[in-house]
Amino acid sequence: MLVRTFASSVNGIDAVTVTIEVNVSRGIRFFLVGLPDVAVKESQQRIESALRSIGFHWPGKQVVINMAPADIRKEGSSYDLPLAVGILAADEKVIKSEIESHLLIGELSLDGTLQPVKGVLPIALRAREEGFKGVIVPSKNAREAAVVNGLDVYGMDKLCDVVDFFNGMRKFDPVKVDLLEIFSGEANKYEFDFSDVRGQENVKRALEVAAAGHHNLIMIGPPGSGKTMLAKRLPTIMPPLTLEEALETTKIHSVAGKIDDHTALMTRRPFRSPHHTISDVALVGGGTYPQPGEISLGHNGVLFLDELPEFKRTVLEVMRQPLEDRVITISRAKSTCDYPASFMLVASMNPCPCGFHNHPEKECMCTPGMVQKYLNRISGPLLDRIDIHIEVVPVNYDKLSDSGKVEKSADVRKRVVRAREIQAKRFDSIKGIYSNAQMTSSMQRKYCRLDEAGGRLLKTAMELRGLSARAYDRILKVARTIADLADSENITTEHISEAINYRNLDREGWAG
Repeated sequence: MLVRTFASSVNGIDAVTVTIEVNVSRGIRFFLVGLPDVAVKESQQRIESALRSIGFHWPGKQVVINMAPADIRKEGSSYDLPLAVGILAADEKVIKSEIESHLLIGELSLDGTLQPVKGVLPIALRAREEGFKGVIVPSKNAREAAVVNGLDVYGMDKLCDVVDFFNGMRKFDPVKVDLLEIFSGEANKYEFDFSDVRGQENVKRALEVAAAGHHNLIMIGPPGSGKTMLAKRLPTIMPPLTLEEALETTKIHSVAGKIDDHTALMTRRPFRSPHHTISDVALVGGGTYPQPGEISLGHNGVLFLDELPEFKRTVLEVMRQPLEDRVITISRAKSTCDYPASFMLVASMNPCPCGFHNHPEKECMCTPGMVQKYLNRISGPLLDRIDIHIEVVPVNYDKLSDSGKVEKSADVRKRVVRAREIQAKRFDSIKGIYSNAQMTSSMQRKYCRLDEAGGRLLKTAMELRGLSARAYDRILKVARTIADLADSENITTEHISEAINYRNLDREGWAG
């Protein structure tokens, strides 16, 4: 008897429906075809044990299973459930009338328990697109899949539950998730707050400008000056995720297996902080079976690289293309997949090997050549993609012990959201451009015009402070964001002056 069940394969962050054809006929052999990997081939032993645990037996006949399309490699243990149900239905142990209207996914334990799998959200989205009535997933994946409206999602604990569902032995209610409640209850809940930071008002202002224009930023300062503390609080002042951004972010984390069973939808912007020993593949993604890397896990959020010069040169250089294109393409001989990578790069570094170059109190023990060599670990093309360079100086005792009122993240976020709304209106007719940091040269000429006084100030600053030509574009973009925060249509000399002060590493003689 021939039976079809449906599963799904994930490529990149999108899913492809897989048709599993099971035929039970006279004979004693077992065939599994359709480009399965080792984990799929091993499913026979798991399925056979799971069937015995719920009172069934492997058919004493020939079983032929085809997984189509045959040119897509089937990977992982998530095919256990559709394979098991297909075998039972082909052996006439399960009524097949409703099977083809549901997509099945799940890994089987030897006792028939369903274990959670990766990539459930993109699978559920694909099931809705292709008109399936519902999906059956392990209980721990149910809330994640239930985010998709217009689709019945059933969370099951054991294989016997799935058998009872299709045989009509028991009634199961689909899992429901209230997206509005999730967003209203969790979107702005953060462990950290800007009010935790005492002093550092100039750095807070730089972070506000960076968040408002989606500008990349680097902080340079001695150990203990608060660079990491400030970076961790940057997501708290960024605009809340939209539903579209939340779905895309959740899809990436789902494919990477980073979603726990209590999370239905990611409502807060991700903050990723990989260690400086990370490899280039772990950062950008890839591997034998491609997986998203840290830059994709930071999509729609912050990628924080602490102690930037300590990262391997090859690791830093692979970020140059994703910083421009905001997508990373992983190519293999037989397939190619794209992972989104629209992240805000925030980096921190000591100014020199000992950490005290330009320190107001402590003496630097490094020679000028050592300082320059340390800074040269970061290539010019990478620094060219970082709009804001800000020095972080130590906070004195009086500011640390001050118990006065400090501005909270919620107050800063209001100004950032207002600036983003101005940019959204400005770039409404331009596809793919959402913030000032993404402006092209032609857009700069249109939206970053300077008056005579502003032009003179910028020219003087470039000559006197030894600013590079590449700093010119960055200063204009940052000045445009500062003007947006001030709700100003025109860029004034005050906006240009502030933007110039955010280019410390371009200053001639900074390294001694």
